[in-house]
Amino acid sequence: MLSRQELKKKYFKSAEHPYRKYESKIESILNESDTILDAGCGRTAPILRKFDKKAKILIGVDLEDPIEVIPEVKYIKGNISSIDIPGNSVDVVISRAVLEHVPDPGAVFNEVSRVLKPGGSFIFLVPNLGDYVSIISKIIPNRFHKQIVSKTEGRKMDDVFPAYYKANTYSSIKALSQNHGFGIVEFEYLGQEPTIFKFNSLLYMLATGYEKIISRFECLGCLRGWILVQLKKK
Repeated sequence: MLSRQELKKKYFKSAEHPYRKYESKIESILNESDTILDAGCGRTAPILRKFDKKAKILIGVDLEDPIEVIPEVKYIKGNISSIDIPGNSVDVVISRAVLEHVPDPGAVFNEVSRVLKPGGSFIFLVPNLGDYVSIISKIIPNRFHKQIVSKTEGRKMDDVFPAYYKANTYSSIKALSQNHGFGIVEFEYLGQEPTIFKFNSLLYMLATGYEKIISRFECLGCLRGWILVQLKKK
């Protein structure tokens, strides 16, 4: 039986990871004169910093205090449903693995629409509620998430947040877009390495087989782990 690392090397190319595809999508539409805002940027704004010199102004918004000074980023501590910047002032808003943690995504979509210029883009990557990991996460009460994710994925407990999954299906995203003045430019289901099973080689192998099947057939796309979305403000 192949080890996890051998399976990963054989079946999962780094360029195909949803995180890489998300970053490539942002870079493909970004101009050097643009203002880009990362909604839920994290304490070190790691994704946003990748676009230094590829955009004019970088704004990061997060509930937490930054761990360090980030000279290239205008860091705003606050809620992404109420951002302290003028309306119609941002060209591109991005967000990765954040909206599933928002109890009222309508408020976030409304705020993103407010700060975006007409024709501006909202690009986000969220877990797909049709994926088995999301289904299990939704069933298990939030109070147990920190311990489970810490043990299975090795993440620090402080980096695990309550999940609500209110913007994690095609129908919910379509409704939110229509209600807040957006048109859907792109909606894509993406698969990835089953990292949740990296603690067990057998489970990892079985999950890899499942992943390859749902990635091969487009009719099974709704079962993949991630959703990549590009919206445009009307």
